[in-house]
Amino acid sequence: MDDHDGSPLLPDGVGGTVHRGPAGRRAELAALHRLLADARAGHPSIVLVEGASGMGKTALIEHFVQESGPGEHGPAGQGAVRVHRAGGVRWENELDLGVADQLAKAAGAALFPDDAPAEPPAEPPGPLAAGRRLYEIWSADRADTAVVVIDDAHWADAASLRAVASAVRRMSTEKVLVVLAAADDELHRLPVDVLDFLAGYRDGALRLGPLTPEDVQQLAWSAERVDLSLPAARILCRHTRGNPLHITDLLQEVPAGIWRDWQPALPAPRRYASAVHRRLDACGPQARTLIEACSALGESVPFAEAAELSGVADPLAAVDEARRAGLLTTADGPGLTLLTFPHPLVRAAVHGALGLVERGDLHRRAAKIVEDHGRRLMHRVAATPAADAELADDLDRFAADRAAEGAWSQVAGALVAASRLTPARATRRDRLLRAVDALVGAGDRPQAETFAAELESYPPGALRDSVLGYLAITRGRPEEAEVRLTHAWERCDPARRPELAAAICHRRVLHSLGRCRAADLVHWARKAVDLVGPMEPSAVESEAILGLGLAAMGRTEEAADAYDDVLARIADSAQSQRVQMGRGWMDLARDEPEAARRELEGAVPTGFRSGSTRISLWAQAWLARTQFALGAWQDAVRTVDRAAAQLAEVRMELLRPLVHWTGAQVHALRGDWPTAYHHARQASADMQHYEAMVVPACLARAQVAEARGQYERVTAALEPVLRLRHREGIDEPGFWPWQDVYANALVMTNRVPEADAFLKPFEELAADRGHRSTMARLGYVRGRIAGSEGDLDGARAHFEGALAHLEHLPLPYDRARVSYAYGQTLRRAGKRREADALLQNARDAYVLLGARTYVERCERELQAGGLKRDGVAEFSRLTAQERAVARLVARGMSNAQVASELFLSVKTVQYHLTHVYAKFGVRSRGELAAVFRDS
Repeated sequence: MDDHDGSPLLPDGVGGTVHRGPAGRRAELAALHRLLADARAGHPSIVLVEGASGMGKTALIEHFVQESGPGEHGPAGQGAVRVHRAGGVRWENELDLGVADQLAKAAGAALFPDDAPAEPPAEPPGPLAAGRRLYEIWSADRADTAVVVIDDAHWADAASLRAVASAVRRMSTEKVLVVLAAADDELHRLPVDVLDFLAGYRDGALRLGPLTPEDVQQLAWSAERVDLSLPAARILCRHTRGNPLHITDLLQEVPAGIWRDWQPALPAPRRYASAVHRRLDACGPQARTLIEACSALGESVPFAEAAELSGVADPLAAVDEARRAGLLTTADGPGLTLLTFPHPLVRAAVHGALGLVERGDLHRRAAKIVEDHGRRLMHRVAATPAADAELADDLDRFAADRAAEGAWSQVAGALVAASRLTPARATRRDRLLRAVDALVGAGDRPQAETFAAELESYPPGALRDSVLGYLAITRGRPEEAEVRLTHAWERCDPARRPELAAAICHRRVLHSLGRCRAADLVHWARKAVDLVGPMEPSAVESEAILGLGLAAMGRTEEAADAYDDVLARIADSAQSQRVQMGRGWMDLARDEPEAARRELEGAVPTGFRSGSTRISLWAQAWLARTQFALGAWQDAVRTVDRAAAQLAEVRMELLRPLVHWTGAQVHALRGDWPTAYHHARQASADMQHYEAMVVPACLARAQVAEARGQYERVTAALEPVLRLRHREGIDEPGFWPWQDVYANALVMTNRVPEADAFLKPFEELAADRGHRSTMARLGYVRGRIAGSEGDLDGARAHFEGALAHLEHLPLPYDRARVSYAYGQTLRRAGKRREADALLQNARDAYVLLGARTYVERCERELQAGGLKRDGVAEFSRLTAQERAVARLVARGMSNAQVASELFLSVKTVQYHLTHVYAKFGVRSRGELAAVFRDS
């Protein structure tokens, strides 16, 4: 027998017996409905629905059929849907035309009628004749739409499948949709001709993959009314590999209370376990002993460990037998062979069948064999059925060692286990509080929140308030965090518990970072170091952020020195991830995006150094901004998409606007408005959130509106930023580039005096700091102001100065933005030749970036300036200005919108539009649009 991935252990036909709503299958359901609409329109087709056994193929198709209304009239008075069903079975897959005969009978007909010629044919009718007959049956009632469903099509006979294909090929306008449901984990057992047939439909197949944790939550509620937390859904999803059948079985079989546990130890579903046990019973004693030893060691274990723990005389022969039984697989690496269970449920079934004594003995012996200290401790935990103070202390010491390296996920696991094994109530609570604190540090907010209610019931104390304050920070709740952390500090005695006091200081550092209060950040970071010294975890993590606070106060050289100092003191561990993230963020703010990219890319991975998902998400958010600044927009989109998926998993609200800000801006500049608006909605925040959430949320909305040319909406979107009281970390050049966006919108909405007054303090600060990109961004707005006031020489000076500031900076979008504004201003002043050169440069830069929205704007500006593209003069009766005005009005823009787009007054637009109407002999905007459509 070949190696298995676990799913074929299902009994034949099981996947087609459970009817459920299509949790997580909306896209596939919509695709089936589109194919049905095509069939109703006279475009017959065959679609393959593919997925592992139990993945929900039959449930999806059944839901589709029910929604399609069999026996009822379809939309717009179309005919009814008639469903014809058949199914393949393994023991009949060599019965030629068996499934075709089922289909004929499902329609109330015979595959080969009795009134056929009396003389028997020379050979039995084959697929071609059967196909002709099925064609006759399905096309007999042209008022109806036939939906033909063949379940378990992988077990159908090849002759029937060919007959179905032959029938559909004969059709031209018949209303037929054939749906084939096939299990792709059975392919190794299929005849070659069936494999070849299914392969022909695989390109357009609907493949049902595993459910996500969110899908599992939906399925649990809809199927069994079980309200799963996200952590429980994640565990169930991993345990079943997202298979709906296994999920539903476990929801029915497992006691409800188990889902509220920290990390529930889930069994295999009974019918799956039964199949595994049959295979295990068929193995010889050596293979069985080896498989059971592997089940105690883990899902994937070194061969040497399994051989030693099992103690079998010939472990290689035992492995071969286990592989043939489909209960183990092997993966060979250099100097290492790993034994792996093909599916987590296989391991669960084997381990669950062990007696308590046998299981405990295996784990006790495993604790003496495995090399990793953390694994040894967890084997001891698995072998301990009751409280054990000595083991709990060992776990606590291990957690302290891992905390020194910032490996918070391992810290959390060890402390939860220690809490469970601790006899003393006060110590048990202390350890659980520290475990939840570590979970927050690791970025696993959903798992931390499973303990929130229990923590709330604990007596008030410094540690409790610190942990709940830390959790409030990740939730994006500054007021709650302020109250919790204030109480924590008041209840803590730094002299008696300096480590806890330093931890509270670190939470204060993060709180200050979210509030954009640089001076507070620096104060609390230095206090943390003073309390415990520079090498303790809280001090190192505080120093990882200290440089950002110094930089946000304009002390950039001191900030760089602080990062150099802390990097020199720590090893290449999880702590360095935090320092790299902070250094990369600071480098981006200091106009060093290439250095920022290197640091931030190094801070993204979490696997090799046991890093924090929370820090990784910070790094990804700023890496996306860095990639945007450097013009690597496709990389930025990939970074945003990856981070957004992780955010949906770990629910770090504090970082949500920051991640989606870049997604909103890039997609708006590309003209992908649905995706841009999606990201802008995901980035939303209000004044009750942290300032570090409010600013990127406002920028996301403003930059989508700016790309649309909706400048009134730009100013409205950024009004909350103006109302923020503590401005130090918000207005510091390089950190939050919002000032030029707001000032430009003021100019474009004819609020030039306001723009002038608004810019002055920011220009002075940028000049004082010598921050080149900020001076460039503010300079192009100053150039617009000078141009609007008729000071062309002043405008040139400001624009040329802005370009000079950007000369040695790798910021292509900023350079294109200045060139576009410069060219637009010169074009308005009548300097068309100079304007055309600048606008062409801007256009070329936008083309390279993929900023389709601004490419089109540049082309309109060039046309408004009289540039002939491709040597063809359009609408020769119009002036260049009239052509530009007419084109935008024909697209549906109002006069005010055209004025903003072309940098004209509304009166000038009306003047040109009057002449356009006269020259074309039209009297309305609709008639003008018709002229453009017909041209």
